[in-house]
Amino acid sequence: MSKTPRVGFVSLGCPKAASDSEQILTRLRAEGYEIANTYDGADIVVVNTCGFIDSAVTESLDAIGEALTENGKVIVTGCLGAKDGVVQTAHPSVLAVTGPHATDEVMEAVHAHLPKPHDPFVDLVPDIGVRLTPKHYAYLKISEGCNHRCTFCIIPSMRGDLESRPVHDVLREAENLARAGVKELLIISQDTSAYGVDVKYKLGFHNGRPVKTRMTELCEELGRHGIWVRLHYVYPYPHVDEVIPLMRDGKILPYLDIPFQHASQKVLKLMKRPANSDNVLARIKKWREMCPELVIRSTFIVGFPGETDEDFEELLAFIREAELDRVGCFTYSAVDGAAANELPDQVPEDVKEARKERFMEVQAEISARRLERRIGQRLTVLVDEIDDEGTAVCRSYADAPEIDGLVFIEEADGLEAGQFVEVEIVDCSEHDLWGERV
Repeated sequence: MSKTPRVGFVSLGCPKAASDSEQILTRLRAEGYEIANTYDGADIVVVNTCGFIDSAVTESLDAIGEALTENGKVIVTGCLGAKDGVVQTAHPSVLAVTGPHATDEVMEAVHAHLPKPHDPFVDLVPDIGVRLTPKHYAYLKISEGCNHRCTFCIIPSMRGDLESRPVHDVLREAENLARAGVKELLIISQDTSAYGVDVKYKLGFHNGRPVKTRMTELCEELGRHGIWVRLHYVYPYPHVDEVIPLMRDGKILPYLDIPFQHASQKVLKLMKRPANSDNVLARIKKWREMCPELVIRSTFIVGFPGETDEDFEELLAFIREAELDRVGCFTYSAVDGAAANELPDQVPEDVKEARKERFMEVQAEISARRLERRIGQRLTVLVDEIDDEGTAVCRSYADAPEIDGLVFIEEADGLEAGQFVEVEIVDCSEHDLWGERV
């Protein structure tokens, strides 16, 4: 019998890249390829790269180099592949290079260098495809690309303009995932709020029912499965107000991931971001009045070109008043090809780092204060794992995997990953909670 061809896979970058990886892995398994866990066991290796910031470029180039050294036959895909000539210059011996969201092109390259088996084992591939996440949660990508042209970002040049997935495809995938036992769907895209804009909110059909290709209607449908549905990468467009009642009524999680990026109107204009801090504060207040359980996470950039001390103080005033639950902060990093590189008044590195440190000190106080209010509350948590010390590592509705805080249950006898548990919160730190089963 001929040996079944085996493909090694390295997946780097954000959840959107991981979703691309899952699609490629699913196609590989559907065509009868086996997935190798080691370089030695692979006939060829696919590396899905990230190329958004300098550190990601370095990590991706290092991963490609390692795969070439350990295996020798490497196909490169992902965002770094969209940067013309970068991969080929650093590693001219790679077999092929594609950009992101290029499943067909990757499969063509695999076929060219490692012919597929004659008898594809389609029956071995589950309806949910091959997943890189634990069995109890899954990322669900609803669109590709972005219509914004933020000056610090090169994603549109790599992934193109907004391209929404047909609503029936998204809902069918969600249905399959729920049927397979997934307990949490994490909705991702470059701009979740813009879902359907490119197709003018086209009417689709799912299980014989008409459904608009639009975020609100999508959320209503996803809420039918009785599992956690978490929204990521949401721009604060006016129609975001429409999903807050769905959160209040328990149809989707009362959780919004909104990358505000800054609060100074001058800096936002330089970034080409559609926002106004006064309006944002008013809307946050309105959302919390409509749904008091709402948790908001966001990300901010400090040290953007042209950011003055006054702009930074305005940002600090904003986060103090907004009291966001979860916040990430990044220093501005020049990305090759980004328009912001040409802006005047670049901020020195030591100033960027000092501002980041001060920002995080302020936010840590806010986070600790908001988490202290949780003590005495009862929460439903989802167990992610049982660690080596026998502690259950869990998340509440307020916590997305890998980016937010955790809830720990020290007495975890009988618990297992993917299980929902009711706890009473008994302690907290700046970022995490401790609970006891009730």
